[in-house]
Amino acid sequence: MTANPQPIYFHNTETNRKEEFHSIEPGHVRMYTCGPTIYDYAHIGNYRAYLFEDVLRRYLQYRGYRVTQVMNLTDVEDKIIRKAQEQGKTIFEVTKPFEQAFFEDLDTLGIERAEYYPRATAHIPEMVALIQSLRDKGLTYEKDGSIYFRVSAFQDYGRLSGNRPDSLKPGARVDADEYEKEEASDFVLWKARKEGEHFWETELGPGRPGWHIECSAMSMKYLGPHFDIHTGGEDNIFPHHENEIAQSEGATGTRFVNYWLHCRHLLVGGEKMAKSKGNFFTLRDLIQQGNHPMALRYFIVSSHYRSPLNLTPEGLKAAHAAWSRIMDFHTRLREGLQSGKSGAFSNDLERAVRTSVQRFEEHMNDDLDTPRAVAALFDLIREANKILDAGPVERGQLQSVSDTLRRIDTVLGVIRPEEPMLDEEIERLIQDRQEARKRRDFAAADAIRDQLAARGIVLEDTREGVRWKRR
Repeated sequence: MTANPQPIYFHNTETNRKEEFHSIEPGHVRMYTCGPTIYDYAHIGNYRAYLFEDVLRRYLQYRGYRVTQVMNLTDVEDKIIRKAQEQGKTIFEVTKPFEQAFFEDLDTLGIERAEYYPRATAHIPEMVALIQSLRDKGLTYEKDGSIYFRVSAFQDYGRLSGNRPDSLKPGARVDADEYEKEEASDFVLWKARKEGEHFWETELGPGRPGWHIECSAMSMKYLGPHFDIHTGGEDNIFPHHENEIAQSEGATGTRFVNYWLHCRHLLVGGEKMAKSKGNFFTLRDLIQQGNHPMALRYFIVSSHYRSPLNLTPEGLKAAHAAWSRIMDFHTRLREGLQSGKSGAFSNDLERAVRTSVQRFEEHMNDDLDTPRAVAALFDLIREANKILDAGPVERGQLQSVSDTLRRIDTVLGVIRPEEPMLDEEIERLIQDRQEARKRRDFAAADAIRDQLAARGIVLEDTREGVRWKRR
């Protein structure tokens, strides 16, 4: 942790206001994020939530916190069971390939790995114990072998979403794992065994867990009964997160989570992206259309997580152009350092670096205001390019600018790994082109440039020399 750091403020869904962040344990943040239901490829709307959570994690680390993050993998629930029945497979045969694809997508987008990825099916004993605790406290009832949480018995129900217990209709209960209703309803904790469904033999009888109990059991196992931050998409607020609070606090009698953070939907044509609507794109779809993964990451992380984001071709094109400016600046700094040239110390560049870092942190401290934080980065890029256009600066100062860019990128995560060295043939072609230009054989030089372009290598002639990048 830095000395006398400026406070961080997060918008807490529970209180509907920005609050200064304080971790329960000094220097350590415990955070739970609702992960994917692995019955299909996650769509890019899902990855908006995972990228927001990645930026949150990265900024906490930037500020010096140690982060313990848990992201669950839902591998048993209604959709998975339906798909297994339709395909004549086990739930494990259905989920395994999509779990693998999920982790591949995380790596493609540069999302840092959480410390734990618990699978629901590996934590049935913890769920059973939690349900037994709720039953012992009189917060459940049984119907046809299934066990339900009695919402009216938990007086704090609705403090996250505003859906209060007094809106509960007598006898109203929900068996589905996911539902969309405005009123509160008793929800299922344990589902009685049904013909053709995967089940477990337990002290509760044969059956399987409901969706909501999974997150409570797994979060408390790895983070304890009271932890710092719980995140998810806005569609998780009700009923899922509301139900998590009820069953967790009902069982433990202690506060469950201090800060609830939720991101808004990713829209397509102004509508929520959803598989049920058929208006979704997977990450793989968008890459196949020619979008670079890091430009997609930039598109999402450069918008504020609490603002709706509309996916459009124009927006993706603008994001690619902005991301390319960052990459070009990164390349310019790298090549300037490799050149060995050194000039005079620039007070203006020193001031630009200091100001941009100050503004970047100021905006990130304000509920992760990434649009303004990114604007501070582009202020640095614009000022630094102007100064470098006038001539080389002191080598140590150039290294300082490069270090600053990399430090900011530990949060944004949009700079791809260093380009591999060109192979010998392409190096030879670049050298041949340089020699042709010296001979003033511009036709030969242009022919070599075209040959390199056909192989995906773009050359830029600058005052510092030839600069290259992959198209």
